[in-house]
Amino acid sequence: MRKVMKIVLILLGVVLILLIAVFFYIKSKLPNGGGNNDITEGYYERFQSDEPLEMRYANPSSFETSYTEFTSDNESIGKVRVWYPTELEGSDKIWPMIMVVNASGTPASSYEPFFPRLASWGFVVVGNEDGQTGNGQTASITLDFMLNVPSDSVLARKIDYHNMGIIGYSQGGAGAICAVTKYENGAYYKAMFTGSAAYPTLARNMGWEYDASRVTIPYFMVAGTGKSDDSGSDPETSYGGVSPLSALTSNYNSISDDVQKVRARAVGAEHEQMLMRSDGYMTAWMLYQLAGDEEAAAVFVGENAEILHNNNWQDVEKNQ
Repeated sequence: MRKVMKIVLILLGVVLILLIAVFFYIKSKLPNGGGNNDITEGYYERFQSDEPLEMRYANPSSFETSYTEFTSDNESIGKVRVWYPTELEGSDKIWPMIMVVNASGTPASSYEPFFPRLASWGFVVVGNEDGQTGNGQTASITLDFMLNVPSDSVLARKIDYHNMGIIGYSQGGAGAICAVTKYENGAYYKAMFTGSAAYPTLARNMGWEYDASRVTIPYFMVAGTGKSDDSGSDPETSYGGVSPLSALTSNYNSISDDVQKVRARAVGAEHEQMLMRSDGYMTAWMLYQLAGDEEAAAVFVGENAEILHNNNWQDVEKNQ
């Protein structure tokens, strides 16, 4: 009996070692930052597009921006970081808000120039310092904080809680889907964008399991055509890249046709390039969904939608 128990324990130990090895192998395949490593001051100046709307929305807009931060009781969050139009301070207007869910190992402070550029379009943009966001928990906790922002804060009574969006990249893409579908306060979000979200099998293996079919808000999902996002392998039997076309298509198809949805891939883009490559159309999507911007809507809506004839994008599918 003791000999049998010893053999069982040895086998369990071997299995545990193999599981740990598989975990770290998969983790090593995820590029840190999901596209955030190139986001330095003036990063948008390196972006080029022949399409006027994409080029316009990839750049800053006219609002000057300011910054405030709050220390969180949650160790993973560290600080809640908020960028906003400076005009907010001297008016009674309420402003739409965007929650940003970080990619792997990428706190908001590591790609800071992204936030004021987006805020310059008239958004309150919220980030935190969590580098492991895949289960959506810290996004949910951060949202709870913003829903109850301190009464003495410059942001008090200045956020439009009926017009809030969420965006996430790589691991943070899985985290954004989880934040919307697994937490009660996810019902506050009006629109979602994900850039190269970890595909479902990869997300499940990493502890970030999500079900895209539960998404009921307008959703714009993108990925790159490069090998780091789509290795060409069957993602169900081997590592398929972070966000292969087959998984993007499956996620898109799983969502009800009653929900406005768009999917597309950035031509030639590797995983680490996706934040900059998708910046313009991500901004347009949020302006369209949260601010009712008709010009931004022209990127996505109708037979002549700009994204359909933009050489920067392929594998485009939409239902409006």
